[in-house]
Amino acid sequence: MNARDLVDRLHWLGHDSFRLDGPPVIYFDPWKLKGELPKADLVLVSHEHHDHCSPDDVKKISGPDTVVVSNTGSAAKLPGGQVMRPGERLSTAGVEIEAVRAYNINKFRSPGNPFHPLEAEHVGYVVTVEGVRIYHAGDTDHIPEMEDLDCDVALLPVSGTYVMTVEEAVAAAQAIGPEIVVPMHYGSGIGTASDGERFAQLYEGQVVLLGAE
Repeated sequence: MNARDLVDRLHWLGHDSFRLDGPPVIYFDPWKLKGELPKADLVLVSHEHHDHCSPDDVKKISGPDTVVVSNTGSAAKLPGGQVMRPGERLSTAGVEIEAVRAYNINKFRSPGNPFHPLEAEHVGYVVTVEGVRIYHAGDTDHIPEMEDLDCDVALLPVSGTYVMTVEEAVAAAQAIGPEIVVPMHYGSGIGTASDGERFAQLYEGQVVLLGAE
């Protein structure tokens, strides 16, 4: 499989929520899921905010063998799941998972109080599926750790306010150097529907704009 094949199996479910068709079937940050959906082999939750960690949505797509992985702060909401901290690696559901840092450096709830603090240990995930590495950034700014990321497909937030602006996401994509970028975290009450298009106009690499399902 190559990066384009993987993106062809990827569904944007709105906000930061995605489903990667399998096998294995992988969900990232499932939230406000609609209709009948395939059961998950693996669910990855980046952090505990309600629009990323939704126990009801996780339950909706979980079967008896579903593996749920989350950061430390989400664990209390997702009993029975596995916890990953930044820098940790895990092999499960037929894939390799690496948890990476996700945090704000210039988005603040109040002076000195970022929406996503470094010490909260929110995460993004790099998942290797059939030799292709997909990075789900979670809620983050353009942080120094991105310089060391190795991925083929990057799912990057672009809406600003709580996460990277379009311009910051372009700089992050340039630092990471993936084959394909898929913008996320825009258009559903956060940012505008045009944020993804503006990212595609500014970024010189390959961009795939998925319609929210």
